[in-house]
Amino acid sequence: MLLPVLACVALAGCHRDMQNEDAVKRGVMDYLSTRQGLNIASMNVSVGSMVFRANEVDATVLFTPKGSEAGQAGQAMSIRYVLERKGDRWVVKPRAGGGQNPHGGMGANPHGEGMGTPEFGANPAGALPPGHPALPPQSPPQ
Repeated sequence: MLLPVLACVALAGCHRDMQNEDAVKRGVMDYLSTRQGLNIASMNVSVGSMVFRANEVDATVLFTPKGSEAGQAGQAMSIRYVLERKGDRWVVKPRAGGGQNPHGGMGANPHGEGMGTPEFGANPAGALPPGHPALPPQSPPQ
């Protein structure tokens, strides 16, 4: 009679242990480690917010370049992920209609090249991304 009660307590404890920032961040980091061309070591990754449902969590993850100051919000990037519970881990879910890319519109490249991974500081302000057609020169205002 004691065994079913202990099993219920153990299951409740396991479920509660996953509803925390560390478990969600671990799921996102596991996903990011599978992405080719992404240098995770050059980024600070933190979970900005989380909303837990039965077997899912909506998480807003913040990315900033390492070495940047906390007050430099202009360099921060946030991405919303939906993760689902798989056993004792959170796993990033693919977006509906977006294939396996949870980064939404970043997957489509209107320039016809393969998707590149943006790097912080890769293009100086005003510079066009690699492969972008040249723009005609602007005439000075009159």
